[in-house]
This record gives sequence, structure tokens and C-alpha cells, in this order.
Amino acid sequence: MNPEKEKWVLLIVLSIIWGSSFILIKKSLDHFSPYEVGALRVLIAGILLLPMAISNIKKFPRKHIKWLVLAAITGNFIPMFLFPIAEKAVSSSIAGIVNSMMPIFVIIVGLLFWKFSTTKRQLVGVAISFSGACILALSGGESGDLKLFPIVLLLIATLGYAISMTTVKAKLHEIPAKILSAFVFSFVLIVPSLVALVLSGFFTDLHPDRSLFIGLGFVSLLSIFGTGLAMMMNYRLLNISTPLFASTVTLLMPVVAVIWGILDGEKLTPMQFVGAFIILGGLIFLRAKSPKKEKPQDPKVVRF
Repeated sequence: MNPEKEKWVLLIVLSIIWGSSFILIKKSLDHFSPYEVGALRVLIAGILLLPMAISNIKKFPRKHIKWLVLAAITGNFIPMFLFPIAEKAVSSSIAGIVNSMMPIFVIIVGLLFWKFSTTKRQLVGVAISFSGACILALSGGESGDLKLFPIVLLLIATLGYAISMTTVKAKLHEIPAKILSAFVFSFVLIVPSLVALVLSGFFTDLHPDRSLFIGLGFVSLLSIFGTGLAMMMNYRLLNISTPLFASTVTLLMPVVAVIWGILDGEKLTPMQFVGAFIILGGLIFLRAKSPKKEKPQDPKVVRF
């Protein structure tokens, strides 16, 4: 498959996987605390990817260890805790709308720290899709449901994703996606996640009953698909596209969340239809190539 088609396939699959993560987080919170959900999510992914990390240990980027740690902590550790904590107080639609702001953070972080280049068409496409995400998320939620503290937590988590994505693109792009994902979760995050799990009281309050196994089932699905597999795909998407394009996955995620709502018995409102079409329209605009030839770019500058 050529890179142009592959990046769109990855974008759609990632949207489905990550868009389904919100309901899995909420189901997991019925059985575990937010801290246990975050720690288990990272720990399970780290254990599963450990054999791959060990078999490729010679490829471990020691000269880029600081960038690997930065990408792991900001994109694969802190957000895993902040989202469950926030979703104890706000709805999944609000979490989805805040997460949809990642392309904006990618632009800000990329321009300020990595001197990434972008085009007006890309910015306009993101703005169109983001407005659709706002309509989609807010049209189905209760008015006045916004709470400052959880919203701030979600913003910090989204900023963390943006920092991680731009760091990977700028400093770790030469590492194959599968190996990079294995290094991040196994060599960097297994110990911190295990420590977090101990501090959360998981082992002291452990009771092997039906609730435990059901909760572990939800967290395992979240970890295997929403964390381990999804991050491999995300790193691959970053390898063949740009940080801004990869971050547009967050604009499609609210669509998936609405579909889950319909399957769960919810009704789709006219405004939610409008929001979904606007999101797709923005992505089509983002994909379209400008008829005018762009000026030559500095080869050292990473493009969005």
C-alpha cells in the first residue's frame, strides 16, 4: 500500500479505536479507581510489548534517551491518568471535544519548539473540522455541565499528546513504529506504572471476584487496542505523514463516540449530523492539494 492511502487507512482505524476508548474508560471506572485504570492500562501494554523490546534492545536509542522519556511521559503516561480522573466529573462528549483540540496544540508546540512548517489550507481544514467537533460534542450534552478543574486536566492531557507527537516526529522518526512503541511502554513506563498501581492501593484492596475480572477485561481491551496497538499505528502514521495530519484523528473520534451512543440506545440529533458532516468536510479540505505550487522549503524544517 502506498503511503498516501496507508495514512488515511491508519487515520480511520485509529479514530475507531481511540473513539471507542472513552466508553471503555467509563466501563473500567465502574470497577477501578481512575489511578488504577491509568496504571493498569500502561502496565498491561508494557508487559505485552516487553518481548519485542528485549529482542530489539540493541536498537535502543541511547543517544536520544531524553527524547524517548519525554515522549513516553507526556504522551503515554500522564494522559492515561488524567483522562480517567476527568471523566469521573465530566461526560465523554466533553472529554471528546477537549481532546479534539490536539491539532491546535500540535501547531503551537511545533511552531514554538520545533519550527515546523505548515500551510494555510491545513490550518483552515483543522479549523473547519474542529468547529464540527464542537457542534457534535456540545449538541448532545447538558448545558452548564462544564467544570473548570476536569477541563484543565483534559487540556493538560491533550497538550501532552501534542508534545509527544511532535517530539517523535522531530527526534525519534528513524525508529520503526513497533519497536518505538515497545521501548516506550516496556523500558520506560513499566516501573512507573507498577509503582503507581502499588500506591493506588490496588494490591491491598484486591478481591478476586466477578467485578475484578469484568474490570480487568475492560482495561485489557483498552490497553491492548487503545494503547499498545494504537500507539504502534500512531507512530507509523507519524512516520509517513505529518504531526498535524496525525493529530486530526482526534477530530473523527467524537463521531465514533456518537455511534457508540446510538448502539447504546441514544438518538442522534440533527445538530450532531451537522457536526459530523462538518468534520468530514474539514478533513476533505485538509487532504486536497493546493493548485498553486508552494515555494521551496528549507529541507531542515519539518513540515506539518
